[in-house]
Amino acid sequence: MIPYGKQNITQDDIDAVVESLHSIYLTQGPKIKEFEDAFAKYIGCKYAVAVSNGTAALHLCTMTLGVSEGQKIITTPITFAASANCVRYCGGDVVFSDIDPNTYLLDIEKVKQLLTSSPKGTYKGVIPVDFAGRAVNLEAFRALADEYGLWIIEDACHAPGGYFTDSKGITQQCGNGNYADLAIFSFHPVKHIACGEGGMITTNNEEYYKQLLRLRSHGINKGDDQYLNDIDFANGVEGESTYPGWYMEMQQLGYNYRITDIQSALGLSQLNRATEGLARRRQIALKYAEAFEGKIYILGHSGYHPYHAYHLYVIEAEDRLGLYTHLRKQNIYGQIHYIPTHLMPYYRSFGWKEGDLPSAETYYKHCISLPMYPILTDDEQDFVIETINSYYNG
Repeated sequence: MIPYGKQNITQDDIDAVVESLHSIYLTQGPKIKEFEDAFAKYIGCKYAVAVSNGTAALHLCTMTLGVSEGQKIITTPITFAASANCVRYCGGDVVFSDIDPNTYLLDIEKVKQLLTSSPKGTYKGVIPVDFAGRAVNLEAFRALADEYGLWIIEDACHAPGGYFTDSKGITQQCGNGNYADLAIFSFHPVKHIACGEGGMITTNNEEYYKQLLRLRSHGINKGDDQYLNDIDFANGVEGESTYPGWYMEMQQLGYNYRITDIQSALGLSQLNRATEGLARRRQIALKYAEAFEGKIYILGHSGYHPYHAYHLYVIEAEDRLGLYTHLRKQNIYGQIHYIPTHLMPYYRSFGWKEGDLPSAETYYKHCISLPMYPILTDDEQDFVIETINSYYNG
């Protein structure tokens, strides 16, 4: 079987997990901070907060930015539902905006139309997604956000190692915090870095960082300079400024969104191979791009771009259902990314309907993600390409 995505677990990964299992900490131990620091260095940001999964990361971001009932937040329909659901968790209203049919990313011109057609202050934030691993130009979105008073959460789950080049010619790594207020990543098994489950939030804002640390662990704070109850209540020594070592305070309502040391040990080991894995993904993408260029039955594809992180390689194909079925008969398990979120029954209940976002809906009728993962062999990729071409060539 050739799936669309697959984790790569090596002996080094297994040894790292076993070592963690033999330590005194299975959770809330030093491996978590070690993983956070290593990931922040890899991405190029100041702060990183590891959490239980990418959805938890999104939820904590919307909480940190104060999303509340009635606030309108813009995002793309071509994404996993969590990119929108995080707004609903806080009572906000999701406003979907169409994609650019050439990049499959949130179309900044369509976002501008939304903003200019409403009074300033109507919208509070925007959640662009680095879909499939292609980096959003966040410099352009930052300028637009500043003009209209918006915050930005970058959903970079598909794009560790992806980047864009800004107007000064500087390479901007996905999630580095130079343009987005917060960014999030996922460590689901099919992602670049696999922890089984897990997620990461990155930022350059110290206050957001401190807030995230509290929110991921029940809203509990532990730090002498941040306590609200006086030292006498804490049963400390009167007249001294030090609280007892056991003292802590729940200062707001948070969640148990912690990651474990076991997962962090695996993530650290996987991170050591991130650059190598990304290079292999780009090599696979180049081969796909060359194979499908000029084929009349391929209406569009992810192409080859050296800045793309290639979590997915998407083609838009004639007779997508027929191709999907044919591939499965050959044990090639392509996947559809994604059913437009605005047409999920839950979001239809808010009034979204077919025809609202034509570029996204047209894309959905033709898209299929092909096998893309570092341990895909050349022979397997050749078989995928040959199977697709033979389907259309009879």
